[in-house]
Amino acid sequence: MNANWSLDTSAGRFALKRVTDVSLERLQRNLGVLAAWVAGSHVRGVDLTLPQVSALGSHLGRLHASLGRACGRGLLPGVPETITADVTSPERAVEKAERLSEAVHDKGTGSDFDKEVAAALDHRRALILKYADHRPRSAMPEGVHGWTHGDVQYRNLLWEGGELAAILDWDRIAVRPYAEEVVRTAQVQFGVGGVFDLARLAAFVEGYRSVVPLEPSALVDGARRLWWKRMTDFWQLEFHYDRGDFSFDDLFTADEALLHWWTDRLDQVEDAFAAG
Repeated sequence: MNANWSLDTSAGRFALKRVTDVSLERLQRNLGVLAAWVAGSHVRGVDLTLPQVSALGSHLGRLHASLGRACGRGLLPGVPETITADVTSPERAVEKAERLSEAVHDKGTGSDFDKEVAAALDHRRALILKYADHRPRSAMPEGVHGWTHGDVQYRNLLWEGGELAAILDWDRIAVRPYAEEVVRTAQVQFGVGGVFDLARLAAFVEGYRSVVPLEPSALVDGARRLWWKRMTDFWQLEFHYDRGDFSFDDLFTADEALLHWWTDRLDQVEDAFAAG
């Protein structure tokens, strides 16, 4: 999504990132981000050992705790007492799906991807209506909230010598429910190939809760909210048909497969989060 360079200078080696896929306000604030270069490799969550997975959960817990301390010292803005989270209505989700179906017809070329998307949108509309009663009912997420990174996925993590060396790309830092970041991190790290690695998911959550004692009910609430968000979100298709950007076509296919697997095992996935 963004442009990146490695700069060798007399003062050392640096990573330069130009943030482009953000709002105008954030683009102006983050146009050029310069940071010290850190050696390491990106490792997919499913390729980490179980001890590494647990350690990653602990790292996320310590990260949240550290950001909380930074906030307490005035290094970050204060955290509001309560926060809310939007829950897309089934009607709005169906409207988005119908609009994209029209876009496939009007802007598509009849490619295999267009055909796959047309069928997927038909199926998604049926799923939304079938599972509408399973959506979150409250705009108030459960559990504590505070400053979070916002995108702890494997491309933003560097591992060196079996240890986590750096967490990159802080342009999405914001106040969120801790459960939201835990669940999203687990999904992007361990929801690979159209299935959840439930053993790694549980080990990750266990590691996190060894540092931040987040209630199981908050994690279940976070999992249900992310599932419904995935059910009602079509951002990859909006990139494809609204912007002419095909970079995330493969991601749509993978996420669609995971959504169906997750929906068929909704209780099983939530039990894994609670058990962790």
